Amino acid sequence: MIKFGKPLALVAAVLTIASCGGSSKSNSNSPANNSQTITVSAGPAGNYANGVFTSVSVCVAGSSNCQTVNGVLVDTGSFGLRVLASALGPLNGSLAQQKDKSGNSIVECAQFVASVLWGPVKTADVGMAGEKASSIPIQVIDATTVPIAAGCKAMGPSEEDLASLGANGILGIGFFIQDCGGSCAASGSGNPGFYYACTGSSCQVTTVSTALQVQNPVAHFAQDANGVIISLPSTSTSTANLSGTLIFGIGTEGNNAIGSAQTLHANSSGNLKTSFKNQTYTGFIDSGSNAYFFLDSSTTGMPDCPSPESGFYCPTSPTNFSASNSDGKNSNTVNFTIGNASQLFSVSANFVFPTLGGPNPSTFDWGLPFFFGRKVFVGFEPPAGSGPFWAY
Repeated sequence: MIKFGKPLALVAAVLTIASCGGSSKSNSNSPANNSQTITVSAGPAGNYANGVFTSVSVCVAGSSNCQTVNGVLVDTGSFGLRVLASALGPLNGSLAQQKDKSGNSIVECAQFVASVLWGPVKTADVGMAGEKASSIPIQVIDATTVPIAAGCKAMGPSEEDLASLGANGILGIGFFIQDCGGSCAASGSGNPGFYYACTGSSCQVTTVSTALQVQNPVAHFAQDANGVIISLPSTSTSTANLSGTLIFGIGTEGNNAIGSAQTLHANSSGNLKTSFKNQTYTGFIDSGSNAYFFLDSSTTGMPDCPSPESGFYCPTSPTNFSASNSDGKNSNTVNFTIGNASQLFSVSANFVFPTLGGPNPSTFDWGLPFFFGRKVFVGFEPPAGSGPFWAY
C-alpha cells in the first residue's frame, strides 16, 4: 500500500479572507447535473490506502477530442488539475502548450510536502458530471519531454508515473482558485519557484500571472462554481472500498444547501485553530491526506509504528480522542479514534481505514478519515465564492 506520511498538500498562497457562509446565487435558471461518484479504494495502482478517486474528462479546448481519466485523486488540500501524461494517451500531444512572451514553454514544479510533480502547463477543457471549465491551464505530469530542472529536483523526490504517484492525476479542489497566487506572479526572492520557462532542456524560474497559473477547475464552471461538497458514508471498520458523492456548488441547486452545517472560516494562511488537551494548534481539513495526522507521540501518548509502517501511529489498542476546531468565532468538537496501523494494514484486502492516524508535529491535519460519515463543504475564495471556509 502507498502510505504517505503527509501526502498531497500543495503550498497555498496567502490570501485575504472575505466573509463567508455559502452563496445562494446560480448562474443559470436551469439546474445542472452537478454531482458524480467518488470511491475510496486501492486506486488505479491497486495499493493506495485511504485514497478517494473520481473521473475527469480532459479535452482539447473547444473541441470534442477528449479523454476520460479515471483514478484521479480528489484533494481538497491543493488547487488545480494535474494528470499523468500516460493517462492522457494520444490526447496529450494535441493539448496546447502554454508559452511566455518569448516563446519559452511554461513548465511547473508543483511542490507538495513530501514530493514534487514536474511537467508542462497546457490548456484544456475540463469536465465533470454535467459541468465544464473551458480553456483553463492544467499540469501534465511528464519529465520525459523536459528533464526536471535542478532547482525543482532539489525540493524533493519527484512522482512522475502511476507507480510513484498511486493515481492517474490529482484533482485539486481546495478553496483557492490558483495553485500559487500572487507570489508566483512576482519576481525576486519571494517567488517560490513553482513555474519555469524552458527552452529545450534549459529551464529558469519565471513569473506567471494568476490567470495563467494552473486553475481550480470547479471555480471556472459556468454554474455551481462557488465550492464543492464531499459526502462519504460512515464506516466504523476497515473495508475494501467505499462510495460517496462529489457535489459541485454550495447553495446553488436543490442538492447542495449548506443547511445547519457549522461554518468555519479559514485564516489568511488557509488554516483554522484546533484545541487539544488545553493547547491550541494549527489545523486544516484535507481529503488528500490519507490519515488523521496530528502532533507527536510525546503529546498524544501513542507510539509510532516500526518500519515499514513508520509515519503512522501504533497504539496497543484503539484510542479515543476529542479535539475542538475553531475559527475564533465558531467552534465544534470532533471525536475520533486511532487504531494500530500495522494491524490495519495486515489485512491485504482492505484499503479504507477510518481509524488511521500518524504524527504531524504541532499541527492537526484532518485527513480522509474525518470525511467518513460527514458532508464536508469547501467554500471557495472570491470571486468564485464567498470563502474560504469549511463547513460540516
